Parts: sequence; structure tokens; C-alpha cells
Amino acid sequence: MKKVLCAILLVTIVMSGLFAQGAQEADGPKGEKPYEIAVIIKATDSDFWQYLLVGALNYEFENPDLVNVTTYGPPSESDIDQQIAILENVISTNPDGIVISSTSSDASVPALEMAYDKGIKIVTVDNRVNTDKVHTFLATDNTLGGSLAAEKMVEYLKKNNISTAGKKVAVVSAMAGVQVLTDRDNGFITRIKELIPSIELIPTRYVDNDIIKALSTTEDLITTYGSDLIGIFADNNHSADGVSRAISEQGLSNKIMVTAYDSDPEEVAAIKSGAIKAIMVQDPYGMGYKGVDSAVKAIEGATLPEYVDTGVVVVEKHNVNDPEAQGILDPFTMKKY
Repeated sequence: MKKVLCAILLVTIVMSGLFAQGAQEADGPKGEKPYEIAVIIKATDSDFWQYLLVGALNYEFENPDLVNVTTYGPPSESDIDQQIAILENVISTNPDGIVISSTSSDASVPALEMAYDKGIKIVTVDNRVNTDKVHTFLATDNTLGGSLAAEKMVEYLKKNNISTAGKKVAVVSAMAGVQVLTDRDNGFITRIKELIPSIELIPTRYVDNDIIKALSTTEDLITTYGSDLIGIFADNNHSADGVSRAISEQGLSNKIMVTAYDSDPEEVAAIKSGAIKAIMVQDPYGMGYKGVDSAVKAIEGATLPEYVDTGVVVVEKHNVNDPEAQGILDPFTMKKY
């Protein structure tokens, strides 16, 4: 009888230890190499975000004993609820770190704060979220990028001898309420007003990050304002793709000066054709690569800067084929895995 009781007691102790260990693992990440890093992008339907994944996965390729990178993302940037569901599911797996480009500056906050409190290291890229519970933020200075887009537009208006007196400029924005886009738009609007005080800004048009909507919106702008419309700023690659299609189809490359943000193959083709005069190119590859590296450093106890400026490069027809631009325009050329 004593042997049976001892056996029962031993089994109880062992099982209690297992349950305790399981409970501990459920509370937060393990912190053992290779570190589990989840990378969550805004959308899988965009080359721009695929470029970010190339950087993240190249980091894993170069450091296979250090990290295991898993990647996630909703189909479109408009799928905010789906991105939050992905984030919550990722958190339930207790990775060591999360690198995320959050579509919404607010919707992801509760989940990110919960992850932070569990000990998961949080690195945000591209779009700032409205919480201090992140370990670092990597992004372009989007206000500066918008300002540069305005300066380039004015430069091309002068090159094409286009009068600005009584004329109009439009902003075609991918989505409303996204801080990164708001910064770009405000940077453009502020600077264009400084450079051309007499210019009239048409109320910003929002296109739900949809290329076809951007195309139809641009067609509507052209029809409504005619020759008074002399410039359009498109604040991401999908809005730019739609705008450039309308400009090309109607043969207005020398009459409406288009500047834009980001890069994808269609934008690059539009630069070469002249439908877009200049694009403000971020470094999505660097955001992915440096994002994972930052997560590793945070896991290993490093104190990281609150913000890291990942830079912006202006690409135009004269430098689009330069070797220095190629790695930024098409990071797939640097793919190692």
C-alpha cells in the first residue's frame, strides 16, 4: 500500500512539474536560440511588403542558428481587422519577438501592449503605433518624404514650363486615418503651399488602397478640373499605380506632373515612361532586415533607440537604372533563401 501511495505521490509531483512548466511557457517566450521572430506585414498583395520580407528572411538565412523567422499578413492594407486577428494569434504562440508594420496606429495597441507585458519584444516598422510599449520603431521620415515630393513636383512644373497661376494640385491617398500616409500628405501639402502660395489644393481623395479606384479617381479629377489640374501626389504604390495608368492612357505625362511614394514594378515602369516624374523610395528591405536584428538585440538585453530613421531616396528617370537604385527598387535581386 505504501509503495502504491509513493508511486501516486511521485506521479503527482512529476505531473505538477509538467503543468507548472507548461504554465510558465504559456506566460511568455522561452528566450532560447534560435529565437522565434514573427514578422507581420500590412498586406501580401503588394511588392513593397514582399520586399520587407526579403530583408527579414535574408537575416534568418545569414543567421540560421540565431533566429527562426515566420511571416504573416492580410491580403490587403484595408483588412485591418484581419491583421489584428493575425497579431492576436501570433501572440498566443509566445514568440520571442514580433516585428510588425501595423496598418492602424490604434487598433493594434491593446494586443501589442499585452504582448509587451508578457515579455515579447516588439519592433514596429513603417507606421507608428500609439503606445510606448514597443522596444523600437524603424521608419522613413514620412513628413520629409512628402515635402521632397512637393519640391520635385515644382521642379518638373518649371521644367515643362507649366504656369501655376490659378491652377490646382490633388492628393490621391491610399487610405484615411493611417498615420504614415497622413504624415506624407501633410508634408506634401505644407511644402507645396510654401513653394506655390497661389496653388489650390483639391480636397484629398481616398481610394481604399485599390489600384482600380485610384485609376477611376484620377480619371474623375481629370474630367472635373481639366487643364487646371497640373499636379497629383500619390502617397503609396497602389495609389501611384492607379494614377499613372490614367495619366498614361490619356497622354497627359507632360501636362500633369505626378510624384509618388514607394516602389513596385509598375511604378518603376511609370518613371521610365514619364507618367510619374519622381518617387520617394523607402527601404523596405532594410526595415525587414534591421527589424529582425533589432528584435534580437532587444531579446539579448540591449537598449534600443526609440526611433531609427531608415531614410528615403528620390528616384527619377535619370537615375532609375543606376546600380545604387536597383537594390532599393527591387530587393528581390538580393534574395538569398
